[in-house]
Amino acid sequence: MSGHGPATPMTSHPVTGLKGTAEVPGDKSISHRSMILGALSVGETRIEGLLEGEDVLRTAAAMRAFGAEVTDHGGGSWSVHGVGTGGFAEPEDVVDCGNAGTGVRLIMGAMATTPITATFTGDASLRSRPMGRITEPLSLFGTAAYGRAGGLLPMTLQGAASPVPVRYTTPVPSAQVKSAVLLAGLNAPGETVVIEKEATRDHTERMLSGFGATVAVEETPEGRVITLTGQPELVPQDITVPRDPSSAAFLVCAALITEGSDILVPNIGLNPTRAGLFITLREMGADLTYENEREAGGEPVADLRARFSPDMKGINVPPERAPSMIDEYPILSVVAAFAEGRTMMAGVKELRVKESDRIDAMARGLEANGVTVEEGEDWWAVTGMGPKGVPGGGTAAARLDHRIAMSFLCLGMGAQKPVKVDDAGPIATSFPIFERLMGDLGARLVRENH
Repeated sequence: MSGHGPATPMTSHPVTGLKGTAEVPGDKSISHRSMILGALSVGETRIEGLLEGEDVLRTAAAMRAFGAEVTDHGGGSWSVHGVGTGGFAEPEDVVDCGNAGTGVRLIMGAMATTPITATFTGDASLRSRPMGRITEPLSLFGTAAYGRAGGLLPMTLQGAASPVPVRYTTPVPSAQVKSAVLLAGLNAPGETVVIEKEATRDHTERMLSGFGATVAVEETPEGRVITLTGQPELVPQDITVPRDPSSAAFLVCAALITEGSDILVPNIGLNPTRAGLFITLREMGADLTYENEREAGGEPVADLRARFSPDMKGINVPPERAPSMIDEYPILSVVAAFAEGRTMMAGVKELRVKESDRIDAMARGLEANGVTVEEGEDWWAVTGMGPKGVPGGGTAAARLDHRIAMSFLCLGMGAQKPVKVDDAGPIATSFPIFERLMGDLGARLVRENH
């Protein structure tokens, strides 16, 4: 369990020729939202291909705590009997969201306009992450929040008894903030409006429309304006969850930096608000192609083929692309280490407040493995060492962060010497089959015996 129990050190050894087809898990963002919107609908929502990582299972448990009937039918097939908009019951106990930053923030939004009280907590990582960015806009509806100093969990939310609709401009590009406000707006009368200066992942808007809410999206000079008409009756859905591009990123990137590799990762969601990494990799010269492009559940989908790419070049990643790939910068910085020249990543201060300070975590771990990194408050740059040019041989601290752990395990596959991660346990939060899938492709990941 992430943040609990003994650490699981793991070492990734250099390999050649990652080969095969890898079926990655369902999309985490869509899995969380399927559970929550299913719980806010009247009737049974059926979900196929749910990501059964710890984060989503915490959200499922939370929906049970708020009164929905959530059933696991096995093999990624789930059903949710919802209680309707504004129908949440008061939980009998503290709601423990584990490591799920998306889960806790969306659930806070979903309950914020119902006159009930709930207390939220999480693991050590989640308890160190700021919740003020959520509770501040929720207070505009009439919600009260009582947490630790600095807006930290554990935190008690008192839902608004007479919510009012809100017009809110997000101060930072954050799909979590936007989604929390929109979910709160479901049980407020009138129109709730969110204005984004920079577009972020739009799964919430797409899925709200799919569940029967009236959502209008307009591009204006002040930004992207999303208008939600409150108090709809949400209609249950049958959802097939596309496979997660953030999980696919690790397999794709491992193939690009590992000599002789050729892998296929099928059925990957390529929503434009999520595909920034793949665009960036192609700009760097990666041998990455989209096959069998199609639509599934309102989302663009393709099979990704990735081959070893010895001719990649460092680039300046446009800052405005950050929202579409914010979770992928750690693994991009690993790829950058194997490119020729410098890769500059700017406009990424959001990475300082993820599961860990991801800029600092990646910089220290890359330096420990012989890579030169420069950093500032909202940027960092990696000086590439070319294919097979990364020395490796170091240990990286995962800092209870699944993406940091997986990034350094990928680094070890293409480096000259093995790379050790001090704790691979947190990987279970988002990608519980990472170790097995990588092993099937030909990676050599070795757990230390306790």
